[in-house]
Formats: sequence, structure tokens, C-alpha cells
Amino acid sequence: MTSLFEIQPMNPELYRQQTRRSTFVLAAIFLVLAMLCATASTQLFGTPGGDNFKWNLLGVLLGLALSVLLVRQQLWARPFMAAAVYGWRLKRSLMRVTNVMHQVKAGVAAGDASAMRLLRFYHLGVSQMHQLDGNSSDLSQMVREIDAHREAMLAQGLEVEQNRLEAEWLEAVKAFKS
Repeated sequence: MTSLFEIQPMNPELYRQQTRRSTFVLAAIFLVLAMLCATASTQLFGTPGGDNFKWNLLGVLLGLALSVLLVRQQLWARPFMAAAVYGWRLKRSLMRVTNVMHQVKAGVAAGDASAMRLLRFYHLGVSQMHQLDGNSSDLSQMVREIDAHREAMLAQGLEVEQNRLEAEWLEAVKAFKS
């Protein structure tokens, strides 16, 4: 099986602290690059005392593009970005499931094991995401659905610890029609 993502245990307080730090670093990088590029573009192409809005805007957009490039090419794998990257990958994995949720629900209704596992991964991932983000109120609304699905899995003899998103599960549920 090809695992696309695996849920890892993570301390929510430490996660929030690390993501705040990486967000601050990325914001600072963007501000510096945007200001440098905007200044350079107005100095090179602008007119003294004229309307240089388009050159400022172009410089800011270039700063944004350089920031994105720098993050993806150089900073993404750095230890200070680990929590933010994990959160991004978790949310991206949950979106993959959300995109086929009507088929997942149809598969669960039909008792399909892949759909059951996929929905359990989704529940575990959403639970962790809400814990990491400190959003327990939204999670409390899902508790009944999560518990009922867990019980249905146990009744079918399926393992309830589905911490990995498997590509095969996504492919299998795409065959179900809602």
C-alpha cells in the first residue's frame, strides 16, 4: 500500500508555539523581500515624483513570488518549519478525503472496508487538527458521529487505529456513487 500521510502524535501547545514562530519568520521574509523589490522596481523603472503605484505593486508581487519560492525550495525541509509543514500536510490529506466524501459515505453505507478505514482516518485527522488548532468546540459537534463510526468498525472487526492515509483507499471509494 502507498501511504500518502501518517498522523503523528503532537503536543498542541508546542505545535502552536512552533507554527507562530515559523509564521513570524515567513512574514518577516516576505516583508523584507517585498520592500526590497518594490524599492528596486520604483528606482529602476519609476519616475521621480510620479505615480509609481504599478511599480510598487509589481515589486510586492515579485517579493511574494520570491518568498514562496524561497519557502518551497529552501525552508520547507528546515526543522523550524516542521510543525507548519506537518499541519499543512494534515490539512491537505483531509481535503483529499473531503473531496470524495459523498463517495466515502456511500461506501460506508454499503459496508466497504476501504471506505470505513478512510472515514476513520478522516475522523482521527480532524480530531487532531482541531486539537492542534485549539478548536475543541467544532470537534465536540462531531463526537457522536465519530463514536458511532468507531463502533461500526469494531462490529465489522476492522482495526480502529487508522493513522495512515492510503492511496488505495481513495481509489477504491471513487467507484461508489452517492
